[in-house]
Amino acid sequence: MPFDVDQTGFGRAALRAQRDRLGVAIWLFALCGMILVMVTLGGATRLTGSGLSIMEWAPLRGTLPPLSEREWQRLYSLYQQIPQYSLVNHGFGLEGFKGIFWLEWTHRLWGRLIGFAFLVPLVWFAWRGAIGRHLGLRLLGLLALGGLQGAVGWFMVASGFAADSTAVSPYRLVIHLSLALTLYAAILWTALSAWRGVRGVPGTGGQPGPLQIRLRWVCAAVALTIIAGGFVAGMKAGLTYNTYPLMDGRLVPDGYLALAPFWRNWTENIAAVQFNHRLLATMTALLTLSVTGWALYRGGGPRRALVALGIAVMAQYVMGVVTLLWVVPVSLGTLHQAMAVLVLTAALVALHGSAYAGLRPRG
Repeated sequence: MPFDVDQTGFGRAALRAQRDRLGVAIWLFALCGMILVMVTLGGATRLTGSGLSIMEWAPLRGTLPPLSEREWQRLYSLYQQIPQYSLVNHGFGLEGFKGIFWLEWTHRLWGRLIGFAFLVPLVWFAWRGAIGRHLGLRLLGLLALGGLQGAVGWFMVASGFAADSTAVSPYRLVIHLSLALTLYAAILWTALSAWRGVRGVPGTGGQPGPLQIRLRWVCAAVALTIIAGGFVAGMKAGLTYNTYPLMDGRLVPDGYLALAPFWRNWTENIAAVQFNHRLLATMTALLTLSVTGWALYRGGGPRRALVALGIAVMAQYVMGVVTLLWVVPVSLGTLHQAMAVLVLTAALVALHGSAYAGLRPRG
């Protein structure tokens, strides 16, 4: 009968819409995984001093590695012109150069692959009509943000070519890291919304619930701690004061306010930078555990996400202490940076789950 045909048509359309929505979500989750790998590669690149090994910005030509001995010699000659070679790696030869080159080249190649993995499925989903106007505009904005991240990456690397520098500017490194985390968080939030089939951030009368408010503070604290960690990484502040919980026998190290004006200590004073990161990490861990404990005791919110958040923040705190005590070996330093992204992930998943609790998917 006509009624049954219409019902079947509506059912098929709803089923297709649901498949498209889940497909978009899986694609975006995969992008998040790729960005996590990118951040991890970035940490390894920084810790091994590989980031300055490629002195050219060649978005297309740089996709291929050197294919001849002549090209290897040309790139090595370029590297020999910067202070990092003369002051840190002088005389390590072409084989030593290749050792740092391949990690930086992989880092850049992975960034190109992320752009490809973003653009091609976006075009395909748009062609299928699986992406509405609102989501399409958001994804185009995120694609543009990803392109900007590539330019900022080169802006950061170029700071390491200065006559008096053997590493990149800590300020530019933090900008690069912050933009990567912003992109990651936006894609993750969009993926979670697509997976659950909802849009926007609901609330009763426009007001978020008490758990949402607390988890927003947790997310902000996690982000601020990561940014502070970026300055620790940029200044190699983890290579000093390798004791815990005191710093050279003091709770607040000598010279905490050695620079003037005082705000410079937060970003340019090794003692202050490391102390601030320790303090923020401790406050973030205490805040997170108090919020998750309060929510679990009350029996509200996404229980599994809250438990995962509590475990993640404690694991990261312990890992940070061990990394410091062992004077930041490359393996632990890289893992610590990757784990920071996982803590942010757990916080965002918990916040999203609390925001959308009880909502039913749109289709």
